[in-house]
Amino acid sequence: MTTAKPATLGDLKQTEWGNPKRHLRPIKEELRENLICLLEAGAEIFPGIIGFEETVVPQVINAVLARHNFILLGLRGQAKSRILRSLVTLLDEEMPILAGSEVNDNPFKPISRYGRILVEEQGDRTPITWVTRDQRYVEKLATPDVTIADIIGDVDPIKAARGGHLLSDELTMHYGLLPRSNRGIFALNELPDLAGKIQVGLFNILQEGDIQIKGYPIRLPLDVLLVFSANPEDYTARGKIITPLKDRIGSEIQTHYPPTVEHGMAITQQEAWLERGRPIDVPDFIRELVERVAVEARNDKRIDRRSGVSQRLPISVIENVLSNAEHRAILTREKRAVPRVADVYAALPSITGKIELEYEGEIQGAEAIARDLVRRAAGKTFESRVGDADCDAIVRWFDEGSALKVSLGERADACLRGFSAVPTLLDVVTQVGLAPKQDPGTIVSACELMLEGLVAQKRISRSDDLGYTRVRPDRPSPPFGKGGPGGGGGTGGGPNLFT
Repeated sequence: MTTAKPATLGDLKQTEWGNPKRHLRPIKEELRENLICLLEAGAEIFPGIIGFEETVVPQVINAVLARHNFILLGLRGQAKSRILRSLVTLLDEEMPILAGSEVNDNPFKPISRYGRILVEEQGDRTPITWVTRDQRYVEKLATPDVTIADIIGDVDPIKAARGGHLLSDELTMHYGLLPRSNRGIFALNELPDLAGKIQVGLFNILQEGDIQIKGYPIRLPLDVLLVFSANPEDYTARGKIITPLKDRIGSEIQTHYPPTVEHGMAITQQEAWLERGRPIDVPDFIRELVERVAVEARNDKRIDRRSGVSQRLPISVIENVLSNAEHRAILTREKRAVPRVADVYAALPSITGKIELEYEGEIQGAEAIARDLVRRAAGKTFESRVGDADCDAIVRWFDEGSALKVSLGERADACLRGFSAVPTLLDVVTQVGLAPKQDPGTIVSACELMLEGLVAQKRISRSDDLGYTRVRPDRPSPPFGKGGPGGGGGTGGGPNLFT
C-alpha cells in the first residue's frame, strides 16, 4: 500500500521536505548531490551514451560537480542533445510546487507574486502539486525568429483586462520558457542561431539569476541550470556566440565522433530500427561495412569536414539495408532475410543526403562518391575480417577470363550455386569465419564481401554490365563463368543471375 503524497503545505512540512536543507536546496546542488550518490554507488552515469566514457562524460561530470552552466560544442550527429537530455537522470524523481504556479514556485519560498499571495492567504492549506523529473527539463531550438518574449516573457494585455490590473502589475506577465524552467534544466540547442540581442538577454540570468520583462522592475530570482549546444561551424556559417555570453558559461566541452568502429557499431545497433517483425539476420561484417562508410566519409577530402558526417548516416544506411533485404525476401518468399553488400549499394539514398561536398566532390557527384565510399568500406572490412587469407585461386579464375554477375533480387540458394563455380571461394569464407557452412544466406553475403574486397584491392574488377571480371578484360566475358553452371537457377532464370 502506497502512502499518499502531501496535498497541502501543512502536510508537506511534516515530511522530509520540511527540512530547509532539502526544500531550499538549489537545482545545481540537487544535481551535484545526486551525481555524487551515483558515483559512490558505482552506477552508470548517462546510460546509452557510447564512446564518450573517457572524454566527454568525465568533463560533463566535472561541470555538474562544479555547479557550472555549460555548453557542448561539436559537429552534427555527436549526441549533444542526447547528453543534455540525460541530465534529467540526475534530478529527484518528483518535486513539490504550488498548485497553479507557472514558474514551479517552491511552496516554502515562492518567487512569483501569484505564489506569495497564495501562501499568504491560505497558509498551511495552500494546495501542493507534484512534477516529475521529465517535466523539469525544457528544451528550445534556437532559430533567428526567436524573441525575448519566447525566452523570457512579455506583458499580457488580456490578463490585465480580465483581472483589472495595471500593465506594470506582475500578475499581467506572460512568462517565457526560461521562467517556466525554474527549479529545473533549460537547454538551448544551436546557440549561435539565437539573435545577438536575445543572447544579451541571458546575461543577468547566467550571472545573477534574475530577469526583467518589458523594462518593468520585476525580480524573479530564478533557480535554473542553463545548458547549451552549438556546432563550431555555426560561428561563421550562420551566426556566433557573443563574447560576453561565452565568458559567463562555466565550461565548454568538445564532443566528437565515435573513436572506434566498434563504438560506432554499438551506437548504430542501439539507435537503428532493426526489429521488423520477420526474421532478419544481419552478419557482423555487414554492420562493420556500414559503419566504415561513415568513417571513410569523415576522412574523404571531397566531403566538407567542417560540416561533419553525422552518426545518423550509418543508422539510416543500416535501416535501408535491412529494408532492401526484407523487400527481396518478400518477393522471393524466403523465410529469412540476410543483408548483402549489394543491399548497401541499394542504400545510397541514405548516404547522398547526409554528405556536404567540396568543389571536387560537386564535380564528381554525390552518387559516385557514395559508391566509392561503399567500395572503400568493403575493402577495409575485407582487410579486417579476411586478412592474409589465400585468394590467389579466386583471382586467377577471373584472370583466365571468367566472369560472374549476381542479381540483387535472387534467392540465396540460387546465388550460392553461382558462387560455388569460383574455385576456393566458399572454402575461404568458411575458413576465415565469415559464415558457417550450414547458412546459405550468410555465405552468399560473405562471398559478396570477398569479391568486393578484391575489387577494392584492384585484384579483380566489377561493372554494372559485366559483374565481377578480371581487372582489364580485353574481350567480352563468356555468358557464364568458366567451369560455371550451364543454366540459371532461382526465380529469375539464368540471364538474370550470371552474365
